Amino acid sequence: MPVQKRNLIYILLTLVLLGILGFSYVSQRSPLITCQQPEFIPTSTSNKFYIHPDKIVVEPWRGRHHVYAIFMLPSGYINDHFLRVTIEGIDSICGVVTYLGHNSAEGINAKPGYYLSKGWLQTRMALWLMVQGKYKQLKQPHNWILGYTKKQY
Repeated sequence: MPVQKRNLIYILLTLVLLGILGFSYVSQRSPLITCQQPEFIPTSTSNKFYIHPDKIVVEPWRGRHHVYAIFMLPSGYINDHFLRVTIEGIDSICGVVTYLGHNSAEGINAKPGYYLSKGWLQTRMALWLMVQGKYKQLKQPHNWILGYTKKQY
């Protein structure tokens, strides 16, 4: 075998090994969020409400934090801190929700008496769904849900 071919094989094997190690490192640093978090499981459904997002962005090729949804919640209510995405044939996927702190984001303006929250899905989970051909379902607002309840003072 010529020396150049052997060197090319060594380089390719090294790159594959580095890729596997890198993916393993990232996976350990950023565990998947399960939908079994105690904060997500409703304690009482009688005073719990659910909403779908006003906007969804699915652009995982742009890097982290580019797969998210924006929800409009009524003032005086708090969210679960976890959103759930349900796609047929896939176990439910959960993401983290945060308060945006202002009434306008990404072209969405909160109605009077409402505020905006943003919920993220992990980029690798979105990529995995896209590889399985679930991109259209991921973009559907009815597949994303956020629970909220009246704030206790």
